[in-house]
Amino acid sequence: MIVGRKEEIAELDKLYYSDRPEFVAIYGRRRVGKTFLIKQALKDRITFQHTGVSPVDQDNDRNKLKTQLESFYYALLNQGLEGYKMPKSWMEAFFLLEQLLQDQDNGERQVIFIDELPWMDTPRSGFLPAFENFWNGWCSGRDNIMLVVCGSATSWILSNLSRSKGGLYGRLTAEIKLSPFTLKECEEYFEHANIQMSQYDILQSYMVFGGIPYYMGYFQKGLSFEQNVDKILFGNRPRLKDEFNRLFAAIFNKPEDSKKVVRLLATRHSGFTREEISQATGLPLGGGLSNTLAALAESDFITSYSPYGMPKSTTYYKLIDNFCLFWQKYVEPHGKETGFVSDNMTSDVLKAWHGVAFEEVCWQHFQQIKQALGVAGVKTSISAWNVKGTEEKEGTQIDLLIIRNDNVVNLCEMKFASAPYTISKEEELRLRHRIESLKATLSPKQSIHLTMITTYGVAYGKHSGIVQKEVKMEDLFK
Repeated sequence: MIVGRKEEIAELDKLYYSDRPEFVAIYGRRRVGKTFLIKQALKDRITFQHTGVSPVDQDNDRNKLKTQLESFYYALLNQGLEGYKMPKSWMEAFFLLEQLLQDQDNGERQVIFIDELPWMDTPRSGFLPAFENFWNGWCSGRDNIMLVVCGSATSWILSNLSRSKGGLYGRLTAEIKLSPFTLKECEEYFEHANIQMSQYDILQSYMVFGGIPYYMGYFQKGLSFEQNVDKILFGNRPRLKDEFNRLFAAIFNKPEDSKKVVRLLATRHSGFTREEISQATGLPLGGGLSNTLAALAESDFITSYSPYGMPKSTTYYKLIDNFCLFWQKYVEPHGKETGFVSDNMTSDVLKAWHGVAFEEVCWQHFQQIKQALGVAGVKTSISAWNVKGTEEKEGTQIDLLIIRNDNVVNLCEMKFASAPYTISKEEELRLRHRIESLKATLSPKQSIHLTMITTYGVAYGKHSGIVQKEVKMEDLFK
């Protein structure tokens, strides 16, 4: 049974029953569930389907073309093609697909599903002109054709289909971006899988795997959160062995460049400017770095924002992929250690990560936070603020600011804890310093609401009165 994705399923159903040729592109981060969505939403209605061969473990460009053509030809044979030899080019291969579809045409809708389309476009293969010809010269003239393509290489989909300046310019009739599950959808997923987990443990699983259904599919009922993570990522035979490297090799043309950027961004929660990234990684500031950053952003690994208090032209890039953060911080140095998470869950080893990862989850559930604050309909922007200290003045770091059009600014403090969070005298002084520092930058008509975003709320005490608003873990699940 498919969880969530109601809007996407409704969209695909509407396109299926239209009375015109449809060309649909579905994209999103690898492992996010694109293939599963299409196969479930169009179950028993797919006329022809094929999946491109992964470029991982393929080295020779000439062999890549041969491998892709062979795989496509065998898919044609398996689905009814007779009397044709293996094609020598993509132009010939798509001609064979046309013959198969014509032979099977009974006037009803014919759905062609090509999965991992970008993988089929190997260097000097002539794939794109042949694919363009297939749609423009054959599919577009048949009202009963529905061509559905998807791929994890989001930048390829967007560059060659969505924003194409060539033969496929303006040809897409629909495009669907599939995002990771929200916390609520993760909760529904585990319920359907009959895996008993508290919201606290679901939140922690999100902090590790980031709402990616494929990773969640490895969870086993009867095991704790810690036991599941250990089986999936740690020990001698983890379920997701070398997933980080395979992930980048399958998505990006220059995986090593992308990994350099992600490794750097994992070292500073607030992110880096383009110039800082170039200097630290050695990647030139020109088109190469721009393309790498764009590809990472389009695949939901990083995001960009303008830090509060800086010129709007200043852009910071920050890592928002929970899995990549956890992998680099713990799996790479400790991956061989059996039971690493179970042994260290309550120790200082994981304490710092809990704080940073929880903040990322809050950024990813910004709409739920707005809803909990009762300002879902108010126009807002979010940012972070980091002021370096000097010998004369203490620095300030605020990880989430919600700047609202109703002249209120929510200064958000995010705290992950296993019980109601207690504010100490020292922390109250730090919070008052941050409020005063922020107030000095605002206009007189703006007010500041100190907002605590915690797992189980703020414990009542001598220093809790400073808090104006609270958002709890349960609110993030709505």
